[in-house]
Amino acid sequence: MNFSLKSTRFGGRRIASMAAAAGMLLAGAGAASATTVVKWLHLETDPKNVKAWEEIVKKYEAQHPDVDIQMQFLENEAFKAKLPTLLQSDDVPDFFFSWGGGVLKQQSETGALQDVTAALDGDGGKLRKAYTPASVDGLTFNGKTWAIPYKVGLVSFFYNKALFARAGVKAEDIKTWTDFLEAVKKIKAAGIVPIAGGGGEKWPIHFYWSYLVMREGGQKVFDAAKNGEGEGFLDPAVIKAGDDLAELGKLEPFQPGYLGATWPQTLGVFGDGKAAMILGFEATEANQRKNAGDGKGLASDNIGRFVFPTVEGGAGKPTDTLGGLNGWALTKKASKEAIDFLAFLTNADNERAMAKAGMLLPVAVGADDGVVNPLLAESAKQLAGSTWHQNFFDQDLGAAVGRVVNDVSVEIVSGQMNSKDGAKMIQDAFELEQ
Repeated sequence: MNFSLKSTRFGGRRIASMAAAAGMLLAGAGAASATTVVKWLHLETDPKNVKAWEEIVKKYEAQHPDVDIQMQFLENEAFKAKLPTLLQSDDVPDFFFSWGGGVLKQQSETGALQDVTAALDGDGGKLRKAYTPASVDGLTFNGKTWAIPYKVGLVSFFYNKALFARAGVKAEDIKTWTDFLEAVKKIKAAGIVPIAGGGGEKWPIHFYWSYLVMREGGQKVFDAAKNGEGEGFLDPAVIKAGDDLAELGKLEPFQPGYLGATWPQTLGVFGDGKAAMILGFEATEANQRKNAGDGKGLASDNIGRFVFPTVEGGAGKPTDTLGGLNGWALTKKASKEAIDFLAFLTNADNERAMAKAGMLLPVAVGADDGVVNPLLAESAKQLAGSTWHQNFFDQDLGAAVGRVVNDVSVEIVSGQMNSKDGAKMIQDAFELEQ
């Protein structure tokens, strides 16, 4: 069975003097068997990031000469397609990259993964306390944690300062959904497209519906819905969130043709200065440059950021956040050395260094000060104070229900479906999966 794994063995510790080499020969097979091999499966394509990991591996191996960390690579789509089979093969890795959410939950139910709750809680909960509570909670299902937290992402609004100034809008005044809608009206009245929207791939629009569900219902309502409790996705707060989204849609806030726009095209609209705002990932500043027509995009000092607003009377908190949550899932065969290495990889010092290199927004407590980019630092600060960090709804609810969430979000904002029918479609899809 060939998965085309690209493997790198780190063996710097084996460079020794002639005397030491002779000693190893005398030791024979006994010495070789003392080495614990840890296989790390990843899908990182950036050479700079891989090099940073290699340096961390070298440090760990220097401190643990009986452990050999082997990095294996699979391309993203191949990773998704082949991982289920790989987990059942003889070449199963010790740990692999996970997006969390419904996929991780499904993997945990197959018996292929290792429950890491005991590892987190051992030694007085030392390892659990090393991470932000929200990051651990997001990888936990039914009281059991199935991955070691690695990094976190955040969805928030980014805006063009020059266009806001031209429209007479101040970002610091946008605190509530009503404030936001008034800002949209004011920007549009100034002859400016208020928001760059990506309806072609649908998932960018689900950010709005998801955040509104969080703001209207809070964690209690969403958790009940995804656990099949109470009124589920027919809860009045969920329907009200759809009404809020429909209200935005009636203002026609997006650029012409947004229903066919891909996410790169949407970033390009913002980067070209053709829309005042975009609701996007923490890396929006960098990504708008890549997708702008001139390859430069908006200057960094012309981009501001603000938190998704609250809704009047809603149960959600302004400190509740939406975004990605990634971790390292351990397989059943993973050794205690694999867990020990992951604790090292994700400790505050290493996460701080990776944050400084622009690799991630950290989950290690105290590492957020390593983020040096101003906009990324704002996101890191917000995440450090998160009261509930929710993984993307379309990932958390699983692929089948997630597709319906994305479809419904676009249908509601475009006026093709009412919020009650949308909630029912999601609830029906959820029940089919049970």
